[in-house]
Amino acid sequence: MLLLISPINTQEAREAIDGGADIVDVKNPKEGSLGANFPWVIKKIREMTPNDLQVSATLGDVPYKPGTVSLAAAGAVVSGADYIKVGLYGTKNYSEALEVMENVVKTAHEFNDNVTVVAAGYADAHRVGAVDPLDIPRVAADSGADLAMVDTAVKDGKTLFDFMNEETLSKFNEDTHKYGLQSALAGSVKEEQLSLLADLGCDVVGIRGAACIGGDRNSGHIHHEAVARLKKMVESF
Repeated sequence: MLLLISPINTQEAREAIDGGADIVDVKNPKEGSLGANFPWVIKKIREMTPNDLQVSATLGDVPYKPGTVSLAAAGAVVSGADYIKVGLYGTKNYSEALEVMENVVKTAHEFNDNVTVVAAGYADAHRVGAVDPLDIPRVAADSGADLAMVDTAVKDGKTLFDFMNEETLSKFNEDTHKYGLQSALAGSVKEEQLSLLADLGCDVVGIRGAACIGGDRNSGHIHHEAVARLKKMVESF
């Protein structure tokens, strides 16, 4: 299982790198769960990150506007992102989500055939009217994306497990793997939940809060010691 850590700036990126993160995921929590950061921030973090580490960039909690989202995808790829993550926030069903993702995949590959595209849904989709998270593996597969992911849309202290139980998460992972894709899970994940995620077949775990001083994704700051502790736990599974 790979450890994805989500910094908001170059200082936090350095902490994530020094702590041993496998994927440095550039995001902006001020704009939502998968809030997008600025192109120059992505570019600077890609330049400072060792070549053997992947840099991911979130495109935002995106609306059902395929053209707008495709343009955001182009910006992230041109800025140097190896992974691009699309939060399918404004898509209400499979068809809308598929339309967005098909165009994102096409756009991304226009600029870089090797970019990894992530279709991300939300465990608490019912709270924001988004596509059912269990549709995400099919959306990812049918659109030509590489990973299917679930996060939480509303950051109010509740975790992934408050909305999807072990059986449901196991099904998500199994469905994703049946399509030949990798699965990624996030959503205020706690240290003590990492071993369970590994047991459920998760390929990538996404973390911000647990890597921050005080455990707060908004007011806290990523620290290399916290990242190193998480990395050691992940490696032990």
